[in-house]
Amino acid sequence: MKRLFKILGYTFAVLVLLIGAALAFLYFKGIPTYPYEPGPEISALKVEPDSTRVARGAKIATLLCNECHKDNATGRLTGRGMPDIPAVFGKVHSLNITNDRDHGIGAWTDGELYYFLRTGIHKDERWSPPFMPKFPLMADEDLYSVIAWLRSDDPLLAADSREYPPNEFNLFMKFLCNIAMFPPPVPEQAITIPDTTDKVAFGRYVANGLCACYACHSADFAKQDPIHPEKSLGFYGGGNPMLNLDGELVPTANITMDKETGIGTWTIEQFRDATKYGKNPKGGPLHYPMFPHTTLTDTEVDAIWAYLQTVPPLKNAVARYKPAN
Repeated sequence: MKRLFKILGYTFAVLVLLIGAALAFLYFKGIPTYPYEPGPEISALKVEPDSTRVARGAKIATLLCNECHKDNATGRLTGRGMPDIPAVFGKVHSLNITNDRDHGIGAWTDGELYYFLRTGIHKDERWSPPFMPKFPLMADEDLYSVIAWLRSDDPLLAADSREYPPNEFNLFMKFLCNIAMFPPPVPEQAITIPDTTDKVAFGRYVANGLCACYACHSADFAKQDPIHPEKSLGFYGGGNPMLNLDGELVPTANITMDKETGIGTWTIEQFRDATKYGKNPKGGPLHYPMFPHTTLTDTEVDAIWAYLQTVPPLKNAVARYKPAN
């Protein structure tokens, strides 16, 4: 019996040492790099920055870019500290995306921007961690519009040399990026925007491909499938533990059509008011990180509503945030 305990003890010690060595390896390895392989077509990409594209890109930016990258101190997209990123990931800042050539993206080519927005991979092979969204399902034309806007003279993008210190990722973030989260592939086929007359298809695109609403309104960022969003854990059932700017826990809402725990009793008018203006049907505002999506048209919001009718309802009672005051 003593011999057995001794063998078990040695085995346990070896396992502890192996696990410790593996964690140490991941810690010092850091966020992985990936080959920068855009291919000749993307490398040669040149987006025509016409006024229609710039306007469309500015609209998309209000939905996807400005909230995280705008620094109120500069009034520009120079990045900001992000207290709404859980501390378990480390100390995080968003980056400068102004047209400054040294500290922003002013020296990037259109192809480099396209490849980065699809995959998160920089031209120097660095990979942006999961809190920077990637857009593998966004339509090509919408992505071109974002690039056209990034090249524009929008005051938000005026060149500014402000730059935050490098992000300080902890072991948990490094573990996730090496074990569980990887860059999405570049689409093999062109992606087009569905016809607006097909409300469900168009709504699916706006919700999943353009705005990636499922990312917040599913159960866990670490258990999502960006290529097949419907396979994400708790798809649109909410409960994802997000933070507000004061670091308070704000679980996301269940927006499936479950009548008891979701939005199955809402009217389309209430859904419009909640999505576009941040109004809670029960009274008062919806709270950050949900923010008013005022640039979405009624056509887009109504299409999202039509699509959500087709999402399987999930019974998930989320404890909603209540401010201290």
